[in-house]
Amino acid sequence: MSDDRPPAPETPPRWSETPYRQGRPWRRDDSPLARFLGGAPGSVVLRLFFVSLIVGAFLMWLDIRPIDIFRGLTQFINRIWSLGFDAVREVLDYVLVGAAIVVPVWFVLRLLNMRGER
Repeated sequence: MSDDRPPAPETPPRWSETPYRQGRPWRRDDSPLARFLGGAPGSVVLRLFFVSLIVGAFLMWLDIRPIDIFRGLTQFINRIWSLGFDAVREVLDYVLVGAAIVVPVWFVLRLLNMRGER
């Protein structure tokens, strides 16, 4: 026997079913803090501790101290800062010198073109 009825539509998920997010089910105990950190705060702190220990041991082996990193960052920012404003000042000087020639020539050419349009 053939059934001529259309197939039943899919039923929407019920409230009791666990919704999924990025391949893992939401847990009711997931707080906003746990979602922000990417896991339970204790496990995140523990992971960060061990990764920091490994990276710190490597940097100490290379004889790089934390104060050296902060000093280097501040020197880098100061160099970029001073270079940036010197570069802007230099570009403005070029523009002003060029404009001293270009603007009068442009103005004269515009006046000549207006005279020819009459």
